[in-house]
Amino acid sequence: QVQLAESGGGLVQGGGSLRLSCAASGRSFSSYAVGWFRQAQGKEREFVARITWSGDTTDYADSVKGRFTISRDNAKNTVYLQMNSLKSEDTAVYYCAAGGWSFTGDDFKYWGQGTQVTVSS
Repeated sequence: QVQLAESGGGLVQGGGSLRLSCAASGRSFSSYAVGWFRQAQGKEREFVARITWSGDTTDYADSVKGRFTISRDNAKNTVYLQMNSLKSEDTAVYYCAAGGWSFTGDDFKYWGQGTQVTVSS
């Protein structure tokens, strides 16, 4: 019983930075692992990053490792995705999801509506 809402997307120049937020409702949110996924136009959904309920463990897709950082603030019911050194290849709709742990996203119970990130070259 968790509802998620992404924010922070927009248009940014290549090499720039953007921070996405995933705000959750529901007191059980802090007990859920959370993942970020993205889907570019005409392409399949792909894994971006994930974080455990405690924030002690994080994983990243090879394509974003070293550039993106996932974190969470359970007191604020929010998970963040800090994106640095953005490339045109990062252009996609970004989704946060909770209640799963797979790289495909198929086992996640809750999903946000997504936020558009467009990186201009």
